[in-house]
Amino acid sequence: MLTSTKNPLVKQLRLLGENAKERRAQGLFLIEGTHAITEAIATAYPLAIFCCTEKWIHTNPDLYDQLEAMDDLDRLEVVSEEVIQAIATTKNPDGAIAAAVLPVREVVKIESLGLALETIQDPGNIGAIVRSAVAVELDGMLVSSDSVDLTNPKIIRATAGQWFRCAMQTTDQLADEVRRLQSQGVKAIATLANAPKTYWEYDFTQPTIILLGNEGNGLSAELIELADEGISIPQSNHVESLNVAVCAALLLYEAKRQRR
Repeated sequence: MLTSTKNPLVKQLRLLGENAKERRAQGLFLIEGTHAITEAIATAYPLAIFCCTEKWIHTNPDLYDQLEAMDDLDRLEVVSEEVIQAIATTKNPDGAIAAAVLPVREVVKIESLGLALETIQDPGNIGAIVRSAVAVELDGMLVSSDSVDLTNPKIIRATAGQWFRCAMQTTDQLADEVRRLQSQGVKAIATLANAPKTYWEYDFTQPTIILLGNEGNGLSAELIELADEGISIPQSNHVESLNVAVCAALLLYEAKRQRR
């Protein structure tokens, strides 16, 4: 059993949870908790390192047997509670942590319904959007490179394991990607507070990509200009704006309702 919090493995895994640059350097990212790890295994996502406590093994014997049988797992370590605490980014880890292979993002194919997220900084918002996206069977998401890193541990936790089921692509040229989709017949819509048409009135049965902007500033002028149409979400005059994850959920479920 690994008991020293000064072991090089502890430092290696802790760094994965701390910054995106280290994740890129190692080619790995951190997955914390039984639920997320279970979802990674269920989707055949490649894991490189797995650490757990003896208590966790007694509670999850079948899952541990699965992990032991994985051919592509480079390292499996039983560790002390103190080591798990030293690695984890959460206050109360449940006894299991893994390092997964950094994803190689291919171009997301959006033919029916997609999202384009611009400069989204809150990992909780991205995580909540991913959960809604998977729930409505979204084709995929385009995310600007100045948004929070998609392998941030807070995002993966916020998705409740659905991170592994969502097609996502980070891009330096979000506007160009939207233009590419428009050239293929996908309509781009922007959420605008003053748009005369509400999202209930938009025809979501047509191929559509929804453009959503930064939590504080909204969409850039470039993306607003690029949009084929603007739509609004009706709300009380006392409310300045809705959370971007709430906006995404409303729009995606209206699309699902119309396509039912």
